[in-house]
Amino acid sequence: MKYEAVIGLEVHAQLSTGSKIFCGCSTAFGSEPNTQTCPVCTGMPGVLPVLNKKAIQYIVMTGLAMHCTIAPLSRFARKNYFYPDLPKGYQISQYDRPLCEHGYLDVSTEDGGPRRIGITRVHLEEDAGKNIHDAGGPHSLVDLNRTGVPLMEIVSEPDLRSPEEAGQYMRKVRAIVRYIGVCDGNMQEGSLRCDANVSLRPVGSTELGTKVEVKNLNSFRFVERALRYEIKRQMRVLDQGGVIVQETRLYDTQNNVTESMRSKEEAHDYRYFPEPDLVPVKVDEAWVRELKDGLPELPEQKAARFVSEYGLGEEEAGQLAAERPTAEWFQAVVAEGAEPVAAANWVIGELARRLNETGTSIEDCPVSPANLAGLLKMVAAETISLKVAKDVFQEMFISGREPEDIVSEKGLTQISDSAELEGMVDDVIAGNAEAVERYRGGEQKLMGFFVGAVMKLTR
Repeated sequence: MKYEAVIGLEVHAQLSTGSKIFCGCSTAFGSEPNTQTCPVCTGMPGVLPVLNKKAIQYIVMTGLAMHCTIAPLSRFARKNYFYPDLPKGYQISQYDRPLCEHGYLDVSTEDGGPRRIGITRVHLEEDAGKNIHDAGGPHSLVDLNRTGVPLMEIVSEPDLRSPEEAGQYMRKVRAIVRYIGVCDGNMQEGSLRCDANVSLRPVGSTELGTKVEVKNLNSFRFVERALRYEIKRQMRVLDQGGVIVQETRLYDTQNNVTESMRSKEEAHDYRYFPEPDLVPVKVDEAWVRELKDGLPELPEQKAARFVSEYGLGEEEAGQLAAERPTAEWFQAVVAEGAEPVAAANWVIGELARRLNETGTSIEDCPVSPANLAGLLKMVAAETISLKVAKDVFQEMFISGREPEDIVSEKGLTQISDSAELEGMVDDVIAGNAEAVERYRGGEQKLMGFFVGAVMKLTR
């Protein structure tokens, strides 16, 4: 039997606030365990949470960027469960009244057409701590630094149909939250991760199958690999006459398998009820309009403009628009007078290669947009050749110097006066009479010798 995968993602993004959601503790990454805690985030008796307005602002901005409806009134709820990394015994989250609902993002399908992925909700909650398991001893440790860090959860509809679409969707989510500055998207540090829900159904069926949740996927590659494995696993179970069990599984990155973690909880298992220590959140319409007007041009809009305004191909435009610093750097090169297509090729090619090799961010690039534009103008004017330009660029990247100074100092200017070149060719021929006779006698490979001699003479 042929099956169709039905996939939905729950993306968790740590908001880039300086302090936690309900207290003033720092959210900085990498501090010593349990040094960024206080009675509020560790759930001491008698303490009261105070809501961080910046976290609300960031959620609303994300909802607007993802075409959501912003709720004029939302409220928090207690999600009750008992883990060592949850000191209060409950998590403050949102349940029946989230801040943002009914949005969408578009992805490309395998046949090139668009697929609209619905976004059920974007809501705010607090993060839990971190359990650290000592493989060499009998104890597990708990670090509560992350407890109370503001998390945004972006829940999609089950509209994704392949691991590739899921990876593409998650990349779009990351690009948007980075563009609008609400999350740094650092997946290695856990700032962005997702849980994937996947089920199978016969092709042509509209009834949903039993879903399995794969937890804590923290890279695009792992999302795609885990989903591929889980889809194949469920196919094997169904083809052998088995039944899919609703459960939560973990992805083993070393062995590329998913493993059962626990049976899947339902909403009623968490015994949600309204958070009594926080009043409902009322969002002012004028403030929402102000936030919407302040949003930057988003990746898809920017890529479309690069195609229409600069004549770039869709693939090149998408690459340049994917990261806001890269897009702005490219636009600065064009603003300095460089031809857009040439500038795009250099930013995507030579510049990206050097940045990757050296581990340098584009914000710290030693080559300024103005200097790259100057180099490209010299190539366009045939002052230097493309080969020489690449050598000059390497020097620019090391020293940060202007291209004109390097070209002048090393005498790299390309000679385009044909009369001057012909005179040099004549000199080479006159100075190599024996080689000329051998060439005329049939040694055609000597042409390389003559070309090399002229290149040496012209530097």
